[in-house]
Amino acid sequence: MEKTLIIVRHGNTFAPGQIPTRAGAKTDIPLVEELRSRNAAKYLLNKGVVPDRIVAAPLQRTMQTANLIINEMKLNTVVIPDSSFTEIDYGEDENKTEEQVRRRLGREYAKSNNLSSDIAENEIIGYGKAIIDMWNSKAIVPPGWNVDVEGIISSWKNFANSINNNETALICTSNGIIRFAPHILDKPDAKDFAKRHNLKVATGSVSIFKTVGNVWKCAEWNVSN
Repeated sequence: MEKTLIIVRHGNTFAPGQIPTRAGAKTDIPLVEELRSRNAAKYLLNKGVVPDRIVAAPLQRTMQTANLIINEMKLNTVVIPDSSFTEIDYGEDENKTEEQVRRRLGREYAKSNNLSSDIAENEIIGYGKAIIDMWNSKAIVPPGWNVDVEGIISSWKNFANSINNNETALICTSNGIIRFAPHILDKPDAKDFAKRHNLKVATGSVSIFKTVGNVWKCAEWNVSN
């Protein structure tokens, strides 16, 4: 008997030519295209992996993605909203461009480390980039962001435990939440996961976890379509 957890990141929320910003829990924006969501559905169909249950964070971008998957796969089901998987709160950096985020974080770093007040701007941005790199590689939360790490991890574990034998469940959520999903793995695998994978996943990407015996294993991570 096997359990399967599919995780899909929502599709694009910024059109070509737009400058992306950090859209978190407080920013409810719609998708600007359908292709990535439909391609995720086609990928699952081609693999013969069909969800019995579909859950999504209650934001436009995640609910729309989940409904496009249902439409493309011609499933007779409805999306179940679950606020446990709503994107994180980027605090002061909500709706800011990546350059603005790096600059703020770099200045915070310089201030907290008593660095010279006339430090070069490119160094400031470099410090900020290093902080974001740690977020993407090790899920270390940057200062000023409101992230309940233990709460998110508990939500993933609770959901994984709710999946029945021979059931396939799909969650559509966001990048900030998805990086904590590998905590459903046994401790050795969960600890080493970030050494083998970039925790940041692409829009519309698919990740799949399956049980082997009673132990969760990652079958696929961040597959873009």
